[in-house]
Amino acid sequence: MKFEQASPPNPIDQERVVTRPYTRIEGPLKVSGQAPYAYEYGLPDAPTYGFVLGAGIAHGRVTRIDTTQAEGAPGVLLVLTHENMPAQAKSDTPVPQQTEASPQLSGPEVRHYHQAVAFVVAETYEQARAAANLIEVEYEQTPGQFKLADTVESGKEPEDAVDSVVGDFESAFADAAVSVDLTFTTPDQSQAPMEPHATIAQWDGDQLTVHTAHQVVHWVRRGLALTLNIPQKDVRVVAAFVGGGFGTKLLFFSDAVLSAAAARLLGRPVKTTLHRPLIFNNTSHRAATIQRVRLGADAGGTLHAVGHDTWTGNLPGGDSEPACEQTKYLYGGEHRQIRTRQSELDLPPGASMRAPGEAVGMLALEGAMDELAEKLGLDPVELRLLNDVQFDPEKGPKRPFSSRRLAAALRTGAKAFGWDDRPRAPRERQDGEWYVGYGVASAFRTNLVKPSGATVRLNPGGTLTVETQMTDIGTGSYTVLGQVAAEMLGLNLDQVEVKLGDSDFPTSSGSGGSWGANSSSAGVYAACDELRRDLAQKAGYQNASAVFRGGKVWQGAECTELSDLAGNGGVEATARMTYGDLTEQFMQAGFGAHFVEAGVNAHTGEVRVRRALSVVAAGRILNPVTARSQCLGGMTMGIGSALMEALHVDHDLGLFVNHDLGEYHVPVHADIPDLDVIFLDELDDQSSPLRAKGVGELGISGVGAAVANAVYNASGVRVRDFPITLDKILAGWDA
Repeated sequence: MKFEQASPPNPIDQERVVTRPYTRIEGPLKVSGQAPYAYEYGLPDAPTYGFVLGAGIAHGRVTRIDTTQAEGAPGVLLVLTHENMPAQAKSDTPVPQQTEASPQLSGPEVRHYHQAVAFVVAETYEQARAAANLIEVEYEQTPGQFKLADTVESGKEPEDAVDSVVGDFESAFADAAVSVDLTFTTPDQSQAPMEPHATIAQWDGDQLTVHTAHQVVHWVRRGLALTLNIPQKDVRVVAAFVGGGFGTKLLFFSDAVLSAAAARLLGRPVKTTLHRPLIFNNTSHRAATIQRVRLGADAGGTLHAVGHDTWTGNLPGGDSEPACEQTKYLYGGEHRQIRTRQSELDLPPGASMRAPGEAVGMLALEGAMDELAEKLGLDPVELRLLNDVQFDPEKGPKRPFSSRRLAAALRTGAKAFGWDDRPRAPRERQDGEWYVGYGVASAFRTNLVKPSGATVRLNPGGTLTVETQMTDIGTGSYTVLGQVAAEMLGLNLDQVEVKLGDSDFPTSSGSGGSWGANSSSAGVYAACDELRRDLAQKAGYQNASAVFRGGKVWQGAECTELSDLAGNGGVEATARMTYGDLTEQFMQAGFGAHFVEAGVNAHTGEVRVRRALSVVAAGRILNPVTARSQCLGGMTMGIGSALMEALHVDHDLGLFVNHDLGEYHVPVHADIPDLDVIFLDELDDQSSPLRAKGVGELGISGVGAAVANAVYNASGVRVRDFPITLDKILAGWDA
């Protein structure tokens, strides 16, 4: 099925099951410990255990590696290095950063700290870890570049972020009645998923089965097959439950490649998890940015000049952090200059992290909008409303937004939050020893769709089974896909079994980029539509007039039980949803508004978020419970990004020194106050037959800026170097 025109009325519009607040159907498995994650699958044969030894330098080469003591240690079965690693090839997965993770142990060159230099397999994890410490490695260390600020002059226009220039920005900015020219910096950040990267690999002849923690099953299947020089048909990947990814599990790393290679050599399963420091330095992270935002407006607040420059860095071949993306679309302004420059750094690979681009780009853009509003003497909400636009500002009215309820989100949020009661000036309101301030920011996230397929099977007895490669990374995929299938076939949710995360199933969109629920649901929709046709024909009904309701298919007053149509063998249909050019005809995005109340301690400069509200317009909300959870998680990450998250780089040694959850600070329960989410009614018929849009990353995009703006309103200190820590507040007061 190809989606290439606006969605007409369809069975999803019944909203008998879809849009209803079902709790997660796999929840009991998770809370009882029965949901198997990558490291927890049972095996018919006793597994062996792998341990990855990471490089002790960030740039240079291995000149000598002696594994003698390790090979003779108790329980050790195999030690792999670049000297005996089987031949490999490079992966060409859709994630360019994967070139830095595949192949593994391919040579003596060291490209970043904690790059794998050896792999030990033993009978127990403890034996493998102990033996790894016995390996002697000598290096020739060469100078590397680890500091983004020192490389801005060498930055080049990356292939994935072409300059966007409309009109004459420099002249318009120079002539603006009111303008701001501001620089913001954001640090390197880690996705830090709760579940470590982990893999169990086992071979049966030429057939490889890999249980791994990955967000897109067909990407890792193809990547492993290419890396190991084997046919894709000989690789099976299973990822039924994934304990968070936030982008880092769009790639595969040393655990997957080395486990598979070692398992083949040993003829036994190999089980590997990356210990926490390796997750920070061996896998991916969000790259640091330096951003310059220039906004020029007339005296009434209408934008005429919009400029956003981003500098970022990565290993050779890696993508840029697209921090300018939202600035292309969020506000009007006829003169625009949006540019990205990327330099080469010798840090671990930079890659996707929840809301790549917008999460940090909105910190700069929405911070600049707040400062412009102050300079104009305008309410920050009114400034945003004044510059709302219903079409792509770069391409004009010929490319309208498929739906855009930014203004409604701002107005709804302002009323619900009590925005009119906000402090009008910094340090105007005090609650005991706390200054109290309000902040606002718009929310924006580009809506992405991916081809996706599924198989649906009407079983004897009238129940339904759904099979698709789609993963559940804690987002509620099992429940949402079950709801879509139940709606299409006129069943209750408890009559549907959903099976996910297996490469034996039809290829799915996978989870990432907020494309998961909408795209994978569209694949299930396509398969169910095909099954409906087959069942209607089998019943002797016209498909166009057949109605599926209450476990029956109806035509007028006549009906047939689905269980009768299933017979003894069941009825099965497989289909795939692909897309035309609607994303080219219409700019598609989710919109919203974030409101934050923050307190700043008058003595210590400590910041506490007191309450926060997000108003979200993201098409049809398929399940308000799981969607709300996604928004709350995004809001929490946004607060963390604003106030505490930062990987600290040792600029001499080239590593992230705070490489564990003790030193890399993320929000905990005590940091997060009452959060609330309001969903606006919206249907986007250009997005998919579900008329939904992505929501998971919209929840983070803009939250940090709302926090920063609230901190200023409370304290009078503008912090543009994130995260906002108390020392920066105190320094502002001293100044």
